[in-house]
Amino acid sequence: MLDDPRTVRVTGDGIAAVFRRADDVDAERAARTAPAGDGTAPVQEAYVWCNLTSGNGSRALWLLLLPFMVVNLAHWMRPAAHGLHRAVRLHGTLVRLAGLSLTVLLVAAACEVALDLTAWQCAGTAACASAHSWLGFLTEGWWSAPGRRLALAAVVPTALTVLLWYLSHRTWSAYESQQPLAGTEPEEGAEATPLGRPGFWYGRRLVARLRAAHTAAALLTVAAAVTAAAARHDRGVGGPALLDLLGRLLETTLAVAGLTVVAVVCRRGRSERRIDHGLDARLQRVLPLGATVLLVLALVYASWSRPGWRSAGLLAGDAVFGAICLAQGLLVVALAAVARTLHRSRPDPRAALRGLAGPAVALLACALGGVMSGGVAQRVADWLDGRSGTLAGPPVVLTWQASAIPVLLAVVLVLLAVLGHRAWRSVRGEIPAVLRDHPGEPHDPVRVRRVARVRALAALTDRAPLIVGVVAAVTFLLGAGALAGALGSGRAPADAAQGAPAPMEGAAEVAQAIGSWLIGLGFILFVTFGRRAYKDASARRTIGILWDVGTFWPRAAHPFAPPCYAERAVPDLTWRMATWTAATGGRLVLSGHSQGSVLAAAAAWQLPAPVRARVALLTYGSPLERLYGRWFPAHFGPEALGRLHQEVDCWRNLHRRTDPIGGPVLVGTADVTGEADATGRAAADGTAAPAGAAGSPGSSSCAPVDREALRDPLSLGRTAEHPLPSPILGHGGYQADPVFAEERAALLARLPHGLPAPRDGGDGQDPPPGEPVSPAPGDPPGGAG
Repeated sequence: MLDDPRTVRVTGDGIAAVFRRADDVDAERAARTAPAGDGTAPVQEAYVWCNLTSGNGSRALWLLLLPFMVVNLAHWMRPAAHGLHRAVRLHGTLVRLAGLSLTVLLVAAACEVALDLTAWQCAGTAACASAHSWLGFLTEGWWSAPGRRLALAAVVPTALTVLLWYLSHRTWSAYESQQPLAGTEPEEGAEATPLGRPGFWYGRRLVARLRAAHTAAALLTVAAAVTAAAARHDRGVGGPALLDLLGRLLETTLAVAGLTVVAVVCRRGRSERRIDHGLDARLQRVLPLGATVLLVLALVYASWSRPGWRSAGLLAGDAVFGAICLAQGLLVVALAAVARTLHRSRPDPRAALRGLAGPAVALLACALGGVMSGGVAQRVADWLDGRSGTLAGPPVVLTWQASAIPVLLAVVLVLLAVLGHRAWRSVRGEIPAVLRDHPGEPHDPVRVRRVARVRALAALTDRAPLIVGVVAAVTFLLGAGALAGALGSGRAPADAAQGAPAPMEGAAEVAQAIGSWLIGLGFILFVTFGRRAYKDASARRTIGILWDVGTFWPRAAHPFAPPCYAERAVPDLTWRMATWTAATGGRLVLSGHSQGSVLAAAAAWQLPAPVRARVALLTYGSPLERLYGRWFPAHFGPEALGRLHQEVDCWRNLHRRTDPIGGPVLVGTADVTGEADATGRAAADGTAAPAGAAGSPGSSSCAPVDREALRDPLSLGRTAEHPLPSPILGHGGYQADPVFAEERAALLARLPHGLPAPRDGGDGQDPPPGEPVSPAPGDPPGGAG
């Protein structure tokens, strides 16, 4: 990134750090001793955060957390609104409840596999148990009692819960514990930009509270699964009155504890207007500890001797998964109503799905959790049962949901085919535009068509809301139909269709068979990719690219989601820029590519106003408006980006029409295109110069922000300047374009040359914006995006 093989870490650690060229390490000291007017070139720094998202092999475990990450995104997709504070809080509460349902769903799936399929059905069936020798000890002796088998199998979902708690606690200590820069409280009026609030990147208290609640909910789910089986037996056979009473008392206590967890999750969420250092220590201890005590009591209760108790049929999986599916559907409908109300209060024509992006993504998170749950249950059932057909199998609800997958895939394939056909037809329309961008150049028709095709494919990114909307709508309808079919018939689709017309019966059998195969295959692929990511650094980098976008946001809805790297990266950049300007009185250019441009904007918002007024932004391949502005309008909408444009010294944005990710930021102009990079690295043109630059800070004298789309490729054919064919760069290689150097030079020209000497014995405060200071050559940067 620094275009030099010899780099030195200036500050930071092995996870995220700021680097310089080896020759620039002592640039400030050299600048103070150099003759005045020496004209030393600005010094570049690079901020690298890739180890926050990929890192070591344990990152492969994050694949388990994918549904949690997706539902956390839904929290931040709320429409922009002013004055509707109750509706905003209700939006957050509904998303947190959806996240809680995902935790219960995942643990319930583990209970289905361990308790129902393995301990209850297989170990209770002689043919299945004999086919799996490792289950032999459960068929005779002390462990042969159904309740004791269930108590032993409860170790599996309990271990999963402990693993989730451990991952969340470890990442919480490393990510959410980074202290924001003190004294960054925004002045009056800056509250309209949420990302500028001092507590936005410090969610330590909320994550700790939600972690305690979700851990308790998971343990209560395991306790309820064990208790329900034993209590059903005690009520059904007229067993000892004492056991019947204990079972009813335990079930009531579990219900009260569950309602308590729901109440904790519904409590007011994040505190962004101030840095909240509280931790609710008592709540963090009481909830998990109380749930653990109830789980132990449930295990003891189930293990009590019950002569004549035999395991047969299914446990209460249908009721549990049906209730979870129904609750998730109602939450999504309520969330859609709230989001629509917020959107109507302040309509944004660029907002994805007219403000319904959050409900759509929350629904997809629930569907993803259902697919993972159904996949593991179906695969384990097939493995245990083999070809004998002696097991009752997984719950009917999961079988119906699996049968809906082929229909969903068919709809998705049709949609992609339609979009692909439109892109193919639009290639012809792009050809004249390509020729206009390269007037008078020699060209090859084949190459021209190739450039036009790249442009057409890059434009498909703008169709993402349509794809998400259609998939979410079809998923909702199919999920509702699957739930109704399972509850109405109580049988699998193929069995329920018996006696129907032959075509319908055949379609049901095909859908059930293909769905079962697909969901099992999906589970196998998921595990395979996780193992590969554990061993292969390149596979972890692929995961890191996904996490770059998905984990940019704080964990506001689900504590078991992958950690938010921006809660480390944004304070890093803010501290670096603020302390450098405080020590030197200088000004800087903050340069960011792709996801780095998003970090650069977030860090600029966190700066005190006098420091922010000395920062110039150079973004390229940036998804700030094209992706973040459309999908997260409350935080990156037109108003927020417009304020940032007014508050920084200058902002320029570069983009290409061949870039599928980046685009224009549409501030001060409407003609641009661009994209973003999710590699986890930020090329940091952090160039800095002293105060007193041409143009008053924050005057937006460099408007508009967006430059006209860069030519890509630089040349269509062979010319004197480009004797060899120029590559189509798309999202990368912005710094190789001559326009990049031109724009950077223009930004530096606004900043006077030289680096001011550090102040002696002053109050450490920055000078007023625009106040000239004594110059000295050289101007190192304060950070990079």
